[in-house]
Amino acid sequence: MTVFSFAFYMFAVITVASGLMVTLSRNPVHSVLWLILAFLSTSGLFVLLGAEFVAMLLVIVYVGAVAVLFLFVVMMLDIDFAALKGELARYMPLGLLIGVVLLMQVAIGVGVWTVADGSEGLRQAVAPTEIENTRALGMLLYDRYFLLFQLAGLILLVAMIGAILLTLRHRKDVKRQNVLQQMWRDPAKAMELKDVKPGQGL
Repeated sequence: MTVFSFAFYMFAVITVASGLMVTLSRNPVHSVLWLILAFLSTSGLFVLLGAEFVAMLLVIVYVGAVAVLFLFVVMMLDIDFAALKGELARYMPLGLLIGVVLLMQVAIGVGVWTVADGSEGLRQAVAPTEIENTRALGMLLYDRYFLLFQLAGLILLVAMIGAILLTLRHRKDVKRQNVLQQMWRDPAKAMELKDVKPGQGL
């Protein structure tokens, strides 16, 4: 067994096992940690395929942002685990039915599996080229498709602003800062002087 095959099987087993533990763990914090391990092992598989950029995106975006956000949300929320277990028992028959259907589909796919001629050679390590995968992708995005890349960024920006405007709600019972009113105020009317005599209060 070559180093490439050993690394592939190791990452594949870790990915499947951690994905299974995500659903079987009773503690949501442990489930998120297993999910992070699944993302890391999946990024290792992408590295073996020669897609370093996708692997780094998986680590930075999913592990560094999404999974950590899940972890903080789960740890900060006061979750009633007893109620969650009750809901789990309620929907257990439907979940088992879906699981049986998925297992039957996997069994059908494995049953008709055939090995193509020359597939062993295609699974070898990717031969190094003159230019790295990430650099080639960057040159393609920022040279040939630069305008389309910028337009996609503008569309995402407009979508983000639209989502903020649609969900923005102004509450009348909350005091808000009015910057223009503060800038345009008259200093003569903003303060009133009182002549307080000795021994006399306001």
